[in-house]
This record gives sequence, structure tokens and C-alpha cells, in this order.
Amino acid sequence: MNISEIAKMAGVSNAAVSRYLNNGYLSEEKRAVIRRVIEETGYRPSAQAQTLRTGQTKTVGVILPRIDSFSIGSVMTGIDAALERKGFRLLLADTHNDPAKELEYLDIFGQQHVDGVILIATVFTPAHVRAIKGRKIPLVIVGQHLPNTPCVYHDDYHAFYDMTKLVLKKGCRTLGYIGALPQDRAVGQERSRAFLDAVREAGLPEPHTIIADFSIASGRQKAQELLERSGPLDAMVCATDTIAAGALQYLRSQGIQTPGQMLLTGHGASDVSGVTSPTITTIRYFYEESGAEAAGLLLEQMEKPDLPPKEIKLGYAIVENESTAR
Repeated sequence: MNISEIAKMAGVSNAAVSRYLNNGYLSEEKRAVIRRVIEETGYRPSAQAQTLRTGQTKTVGVILPRIDSFSIGSVMTGIDAALERKGFRLLLADTHNDPAKELEYLDIFGQQHVDGVILIATVFTPAHVRAIKGRKIPLVIVGQHLPNTPCVYHDDYHAFYDMTKLVLKKGCRTLGYIGALPQDRAVGQERSRAFLDAVREAGLPEPHTIIADFSIASGRQKAQELLERSGPLDAMVCATDTIAAGALQYLRSQGIQTPGQMLLTGHGASDVSGVTSPTITTIRYFYEESGAEAAGLLLEQMEKPDLPPKEIKLGYAIVENESTAR
């Protein structure tokens, strides 16, 4: 089967079939007729022929840190939905939080036949910045801010500043913070900076802080280390929901009542924050929307490569649950 045969069977022009296959404008009546003929015949267009004709592979490479993350999964839902509507396929590259793998996949996608790349970023080493700035195909960053580069990111600083102010308003004066790796600008640097600024502006002593991995087990371990170092705390602010869930496990094992003796907060509004006892006060980001916005920026670059880079910063919402109820 070819386009001419499909057009003849559907009673439409070759151009109409071509527009259908490339998601171009077409009346719903013609679209329905062509769809029925394609379904009946099992016709599949040649990917190689389409690439030669349009110069596009209709494929986008997505580089992500870990596929089993709630936030990454939500971002991917937004990306996939937006690109699928335009007839694009996705190639996923899971780096397992390895910056060297990110560089490897940036190079691979740069050499292979993909129309663009979406990087769900974690760190920006000098090598990352060189690879991103030297790209030859459209690229969009999600989750981090890199000036003069198309990106969609969240307001980490003000989100964590407001969360810290929330526990301070509830009368807490001895605070601890379980943060993430400082190489991660958004999660590691901006959230920590906001927490420290809010505590210092309140005129309180330098708070105790510690760094954890992105896991419940690490949250549990670091909560223990933090309390052994600091002594009793009024509140424990955590960089992620998984870290907070691990901290909660440790507090319960020690008979420390939450929120009775200590308030606890997380971040991400993930499923885990709503199934713990008590449920964890958290920050909701619009992850799915960020994925859709990133896909939109990428499509825009493909259509108009000379457009100046656009940066989109999304908002947040504090979700107050049982772990701060006073």
C-alpha cells in the first residue's frame, strides 16, 4: 500500500492523506474516512520515506535521572501527551542519577537522528554547559534554570522559604533541615538557601543541617544522625517527600510524636505524603504541566529555530497535612 492507493480507496486527494499522516489541518469528515481505510488495510507509512520527505524523524530524545521517581513520572506524562498529539515518538534514556551518563546521552542524541532533546536535568558541570550550549538540534531543560537556554523550572527558593516560614509561624524555634546533594542546583542549593535565609531572618541561631540521598532509607538514617547531633528539635524540614517519610519512620521508632513533639515537612506532593500516618505537609509543583510546557517549547524551536530562548518559571502550592497540624 502507498499514499496514492489509500487516497483512491478513501476518495480523497494524495495531499489530504499526507496531511492526515503529518497531523496537518483536515476536516473531521475526511479525517474519519482516511482513518477507517488505514485501519482496514493496516497501512503503515515508511519512517525512512517520511524522514527523507520532511527532514524530520518525528522522534524526540528524553534524558531523565530515574524513571521510578514520582515527579519524573509526572513530567513524562506531560511530555508524552503533548508530543503524541503531534505524532512524535519518544526515546527515553535513564541515567540513574549519573552525570556522566547525561553527557553520554547528550552526545548520542546529538549524533543520532532525533528532532530534539528534552533534558530533565539534575546538575550542570562545566562539561554539561559546554554540551548544552554547543548543541546542533533543539533542546529544552526541565527542572533546572540555565540562563539563555530554553527551560521550564520551578520556584524552589520561594517554595521552601514559605514552607520554613510556615513552621516558624507555628512557634517552632529549633529547626533542622535534611537536604539533598548540593550539586543539584534546584533541590540541593535553592531549597537549602531558602531554609537558611528564613531562619536567619527570624533571628534564630544557625540551624542544624544534613544531606541525604533521594530515598526513604537515607531519610531515616539522616534523621537519626541529625537528632544525635542537634538534640531535640521543634521541626524537621526535608527536601523531598521520600526523605520526610524516612525521617518519620525514625521519629516513630523513637516514640517522638509528630506533630505533638515535632513538626515535619516534605516536598513534592507525591503519593507517599498522603499515605503516611500522619500525612506529611508538602509542596505541590505542577510537574505534568512542566512537561507539557517543555514539549511546547521544543516544538516551537523546531518550527522557528531563530526564536530567542524562552525561560518559564512555574509556581507552587503548600499542602498542609497532619504533620504540621497545631
